[in-house]
Amino acid sequence: MKRKNVAYAATAGAAVGVLGLTALALPAGAGAAPALPPVAPEQLVESVMRATPPALTGTVEVDNALGLPAIPGAGQASELLSDGTSKFQVWADGQGRHRVSVPSHNGEMTVVDDGSTVWKWDSNEQKVVRSTEHAPESAEHQGPADPATAARQIIDKLRQTSDVKVNGTASVAGRDAYELVLTPKPTERTLLREVRVAVDAEKRIPLELSVLTNGSNDPAFQVGFSDIDLSAPDPALFRFTPPAGAEVTDGKAEHAPQQRPEGEHKVVGDGWDLVVVAQVPQQEEKQQGGQDFRQIAERVGKPVSGPWGNGWIIGTAAGNALLTSDGRVAAGAVPEQVLTAALGGA
Repeated sequence: MKRKNVAYAATAGAAVGVLGLTALALPAGAGAAPALPPVAPEQLVESVMRATPPALTGTVEVDNALGLPAIPGAGQASELLSDGTSKFQVWADGQGRHRVSVPSHNGEMTVVDDGSTVWKWDSNEQKVVRSTEHAPESAEHQGPADPATAARQIIDKLRQTSDVKVNGTASVAGRDAYELVLTPKPTERTLLREVRVAVDAEKRIPLELSVLTNGSNDPAFQVGFSDIDLSAPDPALFRFTPPAGAEVTDGKAEHAPQQRPEGEHKVVGDGWDLVVVAQVPQQEEKQQGGQDFRQIAERVGKPVSGPWGNGWIIGTAAGNALLTSDGRVAAGAVPEQVLTAALGGA
């Protein structure tokens, strides 16, 4: 989902994707609340941040009610962000190696991180992208993060600007969990009401998360483990050999022209009302099939204007994104006026 393509995030209206806040879920198939020893919110948060990511095999279920418009040519990312329920598989060895498999109606996208190289295999297009530039915080070829990784990042980003409490317990994917709730402080200008994190009582890893928006009692976006096995997967899962006949390209070379010089993007604010303002690289202005990002924004967005110029804003239940006529983009989990103010200031 990540993913890191700012232009796509803007035209899709996935403002919360920029913050990583779309990777949030309610317990899928949660059972009766177990009896667990009391734990202070600060203690639970600290234990989550210190926990060692375990080996695991899991099925992740995504339940989306954001109301994103359909984006032509967006592939598996669009399918995961489309309204409704979808699933994908994740594996981790606990030593930094990962595998993600995302099915689609016409194939499958598989991402394998063997610890030194990230391989992205698209069975529909019969293409492999290989990336040896290992930077997890900015890697462009990784697949959707598992809920544990996504939740840990979100807690770290929001803990300083949130009121934090433990609100009961839950049984998630057959495991006992505490319910951690982060609520934005009154000074935060955001469309989000709260984030709920189901934390494994034994391993202290997030199992599932949920995001709720102002004005609705139903989650806007959900993702979490519907089942999870914490035993070590077969090591062969983290080795990848390009299939015979597949087209293999180097990821670093492929994306080198898209690298933006320092200063072409800016972060305005922090915490819940953080807004990212960036310039859409010219190389990324067209999608597959000749779909121009501006044309998409004109078709599905609302025209807006101000001292910053003219553009189109695309909103979801949990955020907004604005693409300007001169190729700038601003996105965040914030009301429209906060977004335009950030754009004008940047």
